[in-house]
Amino acid sequence: MTVTQSEPVTGGTVVEGLPKVVRTRPRPATPAGCGTPRAPHPRPAGQDRYTISEVAGHTGLSAHTLRWYERIGLMPHVDRTHTGQRRFTNRDLDWLELVTRLRLTGMPVADMVRYAELVREGEGTFPEREELLTRHREDVRQRIADLQSTLDVLDYKIDIYADARRASERV
Repeated sequence: MTVTQSEPVTGGTVVEGLPKVVRTRPRPATPAGCGTPRAPHPRPAGQDRYTISEVAGHTGLSAHTLRWYERIGLMPHVDRTHTGQRRFTNRDLDWLELVTRLRLTGMPVADMVRYAELVREGEGTFPEREELLTRHREDVRQRIADLQSTLDVLDYKIDIYADARRASERV
């Protein structure tokens, strides 16, 4: 069982073994890249069984990082061949896409590991997962506001220098 097997599926897809999720409000459009392969890195050619080097090439994560994610419980139970080589599945790639996006937002690794634990615990953890993601979303929104404010200062300063340059060119 991979980490994402208890995760609700978007887009109305039904996955065998997963409970059907009843939604009381419409779900927003799936963000680009959330559960879909990124354009610059097409999925490796394979039958839902990828080596660590194929996954590293696809995700941009190093093999060392992939092993570390597995060791800390962020990427639990990657299947292995009879010789012990890791074999990743499409579900693992989907999970890594989510993890990569969470890292991009600045989510601490400890929170991502906690989220992975909650996913493995099943549906009963939906409220706690929602709360964790909601809290993180507020942190992201605050950082975006801080960055926008910083961008406004940069734009102001650039305008001052552009005005000064244009004034000196007129002379």
